[in-house]
Amino acid sequence: MASPGSIAYPDRFYAAAAYAGFGAASSASASLSRFQNDVALLLYALHQQATAGPCNVPKPRAWSPVEQSKWTSWHGLGSMPSAEAMRLFVKILEEEDPGWYSRVPEFNPQPVVDIEMHKPKEEANIVPASTNGTSSVPEPKTISENGSSVETQDKVVILEGLSTVSAHEEWTALFVSGQRPKPRYEHGATILQDKMYIFGGNHNGRYLSDLQVLDLKSLTWSKIDAKLQEGMSDSAKTAQVSPCAGHSLISCGNKFFSVAGHTKDPSDSITVKEFDPHTCTWSIVRTYGKPPVSRGGQSVTLVGSTLVVFGGEDAKRGLLNDLHILDLETMTWDDMDAIGTPPAPRSDHAAACHADRYLLIFGGGSHATCFNDLHVLDLQTMEWSRPKQQGLIPSPRAGHAGATVGENWYIVGGGNNKSGVSETLVLNMSTLAWSVVSTVEGRVPLASEGMTLLYSNYSGEDYLISFGGYNGRYSNEAYALKLSVKLDSQSSTKDQPISDTTSRVLEPEVEISQDGKIREIAVDNADLKNRNDEANEQLLAALKAEKEELEATLNREGLQTVQLKEEITEAEARNTELTKELQAVRGQLAAEQSRCFKLEVDVAELRQKLQSLDALEREVELLRRQKAASEQAALDAKQKQGSGGVWGWLVGTPPDDSDS
Repeated sequence: MASPGSIAYPDRFYAAAAYAGFGAASSASASLSRFQNDVALLLYALHQQATAGPCNVPKPRAWSPVEQSKWTSWHGLGSMPSAEAMRLFVKILEEEDPGWYSRVPEFNPQPVVDIEMHKPKEEANIVPASTNGTSSVPEPKTISENGSSVETQDKVVILEGLSTVSAHEEWTALFVSGQRPKPRYEHGATILQDKMYIFGGNHNGRYLSDLQVLDLKSLTWSKIDAKLQEGMSDSAKTAQVSPCAGHSLISCGNKFFSVAGHTKDPSDSITVKEFDPHTCTWSIVRTYGKPPVSRGGQSVTLVGSTLVVFGGEDAKRGLLNDLHILDLETMTWDDMDAIGTPPAPRSDHAAACHADRYLLIFGGGSHATCFNDLHVLDLQTMEWSRPKQQGLIPSPRAGHAGATVGENWYIVGGGNNKSGVSETLVLNMSTLAWSVVSTVEGRVPLASEGMTLLYSNYSGEDYLISFGGYNGRYSNEAYALKLSVKLDSQSSTKDQPISDTTSRVLEPEVEISQDGKIREIAVDNADLKNRNDEANEQLLAALKAEKEELEATLNREGLQTVQLKEEITEAEARNTELTKELQAVRGQLAAEQSRCFKLEVDVAELRQKLQSLDALEREVELLRRQKAASEQAALDAKQKQGSGGVWGWLVGTPPDDSDS
């Protein structure tokens, strides 16, 4: 039975789908019952996306909640490509059931033919290299400045370790000895004292815990039997290190740290481990403050005496874009708040520090897409920005690796869930200009996700070293790229570019055979002088053309500035006129408001007078009634007096004296 690492896509997906229960003769519901509900729904949605494409069926009725959940999960994938859905399906299955491949039915995929990387040319009649990674060749004749031949004594030139890599700007497979590590990706790697350490990683969905070391002097692999020391005393017990993947290895002094990472039984917060090469022991670092939530696929960048942690994916597959700093002197965590727009939540991105002040974040991915954006955080002002990238903008990718050499940031590998990225890029962090260093062909380890990239200065030469990765199969190959003098000079003197021809004549030309033999070829100094003159003329012409272009650009910018000034003057004049009109309108409005107020006062006075008139009318009416009543009373009194005198006379009553 073929291992999953040897099964290419889409056959690998169909094998995984058959195991998960999506075959014609199996019940998907019964097979998916072994997973949690959210995982089962995601697997169903990814299978539908990979086989049927985006969801275009109507939403089920409300009385079918299971079908509604399945439809929602499938519809949420949007327009995710089929190839991406296949790779995510297999990745999630490996995380949930690492041993699925050992129980899958016999599967016979078509063999995958790889196109070989750059291999040294095979030379005839060359003494075989020694087994310790060194080679010895006689030194050739040299030519003096006047062109005459000068015989020299044969000398033995010993080339060992990374010195066996001679070709500049071309990836070369390292011829190593010793037992190679198990193929893996999402591992951690660092270089300490001319040794490359590899720790943990993921192989066929299983997390690893081994610690391997490659001696860059002898190119020999060896395994370190490292233990985890529990406690700080000399009598402390030792235990096995927990397997992990997606963590970061950072060298500091004579030790290195392992930060974060996915584990089978994740903790609530990030775990920091320290490895001491002298005692070959791991120890858990006690930290203070509030540690970040546990995660994997984050970036950890050494800035001075601090570690800057950004992003990643937590234990529940939630993507993060938070920022935390660990002070290595006090081992204290600090949760940082930055202004500006931060990068979108992501994992498997790359990060670098420039000038001990700027943190650069490039690429990475979410569950549905990959990014090619570049974000910069000013660690002094704590402000995010997204500057404009120059040159050839890289394609979206995740799982790539990066390493800095001076002002240059090299990016290798990565993928977009369809295929691996074949080119090696370099970003000048001062100008933010991208350029291509080299390109590989075929499905080779350098076009992989989850690989590592490290920088090493060996015997005065700068090298990039890559290891591992996954591109349909797991890799345990180590490759090296020797940086040219041109790129190294650009990183130190930006204003003094050196042409490729000039840089290459500083060293003799070198040819290397497949067995690692090296033959140095002397170069004619007169030819070098001619080539230098031609290179200088070309450089001068290029500088003149660039100067003319810059002057033309400056003139255009000057014209635009003049136009903008005129527009600003016109706008200010219009603003002045509008201000005057506004003030006049405000004066008229104030006068109208005053007149209205006076009218309101007059109306109030008239209302008071009307009320007074009503009261007077009521008093006059009352007086009229009183007058009428008085007149009636007087009339009645007269009538009464007249009738009383007649009766008194009749009865003989004498009249009242008062009446007379």
